[in-house]
Amino acid sequence: MVTCVLLDIEVDQLHKPSDTPGYGDAAEFRQELDNRNLPYIIGVNSAHTAFTESTPRTAPPYKGAGRRPPLIYRQAAPSLKTHVLTAGRKAVRHVTWRPGSRRRSGRTRMMHSRFVFLRLRPASLVHRRAVDFGDLPVRWLIAEWPTGQAEPTRYWLSNLPATTPMQQLVRLAKLRWRIEHDYREIKTGLGLDHYEGRTWQGWHHHTTLVSAAHAFLTLQRLNPKTPAPE
Repeated sequence: MVTCVLLDIEVDQLHKPSDTPGYGDAAEFRQELDNRNLPYIIGVNSAHTAFTESTPRTAPPYKGAGRRPPLIYRQAAPSLKTHVLTAGRKAVRHVTWRPGSRRRSGRTRMMHSRFVFLRLRPASLVHRRAVDFGDLPVRWLIAEWPTGQAEPTRYWLSNLPATTPMQQLVRLAKLRWRIEHDYREIKTGLGLDHYEGRTWQGWHHHTTLVSAAHAFLTLQRLNPKTPAPE
């Protein structure tokens, strides 16, 4: 996915996830992902606008002369933040998505938070032009609304299917930590930043070897039969 990736960038089963706004705030970027049929979950700013799934396109009454007025979205689209606040705390769902790094009483603590899940039609001019001002596609809006906060703190848009489980949406949206962890390991532990050459071929060889080493170590960690280091 695009988490940005692309999302700043993370890849999981071809989904592009992005945990924080940046790439996701560019409607052109999200539209190009759609154009390429790439599934994504990407962080966005709460100020982006969208219509509800049931919002219709309308036209004023025909006056009998000239061309009939087209069916378009004529009302102003509310912001993502407005949609979530309108849904209110009653729409909040508690989601647990993966084991964390902390332990309590000898047990791994699970990562959990509260989220609002809505089906909306992102309404930027870029998206409207992409469908020739026809029906806008419906997308997931995922908003994290932690306990004790007056309003949501993070927002994501996703083009994953409407049947996607909420836990999976959150797990994919939260993948950024994995990318940052792997990058830190590749850089500090495997020497990604040690290359001092000046050629593209040399850099390509270096990054290929570092990536291969990281893949090998990852497989070793995942193999329960791998002997522990002494």
